[in-house]
Amino acid sequence: MQARDPARKRDLNALPDDELVRMALQRDEGAFRAIMRRNNRRLYRCARSIVRDDGEAEDIVQETYVRAFSNLASFRGESSLATWLTRITLNEALGRVRRRRHTVEFAALDALGRSKEVIAFPVMAAHTDPERSTAQTEIRRLIERAIDDLPEPFRVVFVMRDVEDMSIKETADFLGVHPATVKTRLHRARRLLRRALDERHAAALVEAFPFAGMHCARMTEAVLHRLRFSPPPPG
Repeated sequence: MQARDPARKRDLNALPDDELVRMALQRDEGAFRAIMRRNNRRLYRCARSIVRDDGEAEDIVQETYVRAFSNLASFRGESSLATWLTRITLNEALGRVRRRRHTVEFAALDALGRSKEVIAFPVMAAHTDPERSTAQTEIRRLIERAIDDLPEPFRVVFVMRDVEDMSIKETADFLGVHPATVKTRLHRARRLLRRALDERHAAALVEAFPFAGMHCARMTEAVLHRLRFSPPPPG
């Protein structure tokens, strides 16, 4: 395989999928790396939405790439490369779950109500304050745990639609269900997430953005600085 080069890496990242596939068929290591960088996050999220375990999700993604690269000659380009890889990932993840459980029960889920309520996720910019960073990390963990607690059919649809921003049609095609089923499961997933975050994690969310640490110290010093250099009050 060819040696790595930073400039070449940038060039490879700009190549379309079909060109990367052509190079990968020639055992070009850079093409393999570019394909994985382009698809790692989606494949990991899809796998984890099913198995709910970081380590196993990583293992599934690795298995996906091994299978895909070993059978790359069978990729005909009838769908996008990302679609092809995602389908392999979902099949591998669902296969593991079914081998553990034998069957996946969906019937009991029909009793749940429907809702169009959308869960609002906090948008968090990177910040240097350790306390704020800790709070932001805790919010992310709370959301991840709430997602993990969703029934599998809802969890998978939620991750594919709201986390990975896949279309309704694409999600339906992957899962082999009707688009209306995707919409229903997504609505139910959002309702269950809202309930979980409201009822189980309300206290933690209230404490999520503490005005302490660097924020508090900076404000205190600014006030003192202004007081030191302000004229004394009259009288």
